[in-house]
Amino acid sequence: MPLRLLLSAVLLALPVASPHAAPVPAPIRFVLSFDDGPSGFSGDNSTVRVLDTLARNPVQDDIKAIFFTQTRHWHGGGTDVGRALIRREYADGHVVALHSATATHANHRFMSDADLDQSLQRGIDDLRELTGAAPTFVRPPFWAYDAASLANYHRHGLHMLLTDLNANDGKIWGINFSWHKRSNMLAMLTATRERWAAGAMPVVDGNTPVVVTFHDVNTYTARNIDTYLQILVDVARELDIPVADRPFYDERDALQRAALAATVASADQHPRLPGLWNWLWQ
Repeated sequence: MPLRLLLSAVLLALPVASPHAAPVPAPIRFVLSFDDGPSGFSGDNSTVRVLDTLARNPVQDDIKAIFFTQTRHWHGGGTDVGRALIRREYADGHVVALHSATATHANHRFMSDADLDQSLQRGIDDLRELTGAAPTFVRPPFWAYDAASLANYHRHGLHMLLTDLNANDGKIWGINFSWHKRSNMLAMLTATRERWAAGAMPVVDGNTPVVVTFHDVNTYTARNIDTYLQILVDVARELDIPVADRPFYDERDALQRAALAATVASADQHPRLPGLWNWLWQ
């Protein structure tokens, strides 16, 4: 066979990449977040259990998380135990963020602009005093925000972080357990997979951050956090979603960069809220 024909045959046999082929999405990495804490119990404290498990567990040691704290809750951050735990969260390398600075789980959306402004400043001052650093992130109680509250967050230098996955473990009428831990995470990660596959999620440091929300004041969650960690890794593999070599963030600065990319920058954005809150607020 002439050399020219031989070369042509070889070239025809080589696979040709389509110029329209979608790029392969970056592997995901889970951003763990906890709301409503810290617990103010002096006995078997759920926040302590969560912190201990993140540090040592069968899935990945030294995991860092974002703790959205209630700095003045009457049975949490407003107690000596709670304040000590906020200090520990920061000292352990976690990101300490703001959830509320009221005695209860007050809804920011129902507060006047002046009251919310005052509350946010109190929370920022509380966390600066306890950790030595002003918080970067805020998460509205009940996921309830509007354009006015979002603008107020921004005036205080706070970035609002919502979530991709939600453990549905917030206490409702005394219920604090789940029979559907795995199926719930599978369903939500399936929905998130569509955005990930479409390239609609941010990529930071070579990974796609996926935000997951728990409640460290939930004793059931605290007892089962290692199980939740394994579930997250397992359902990602089941859905053929590549996961970073270390599936969870283990360094505060990297965690902050990842979370910042997932924050809501404008009221024109309408990210889906967890569960019934999407229907209620949007």
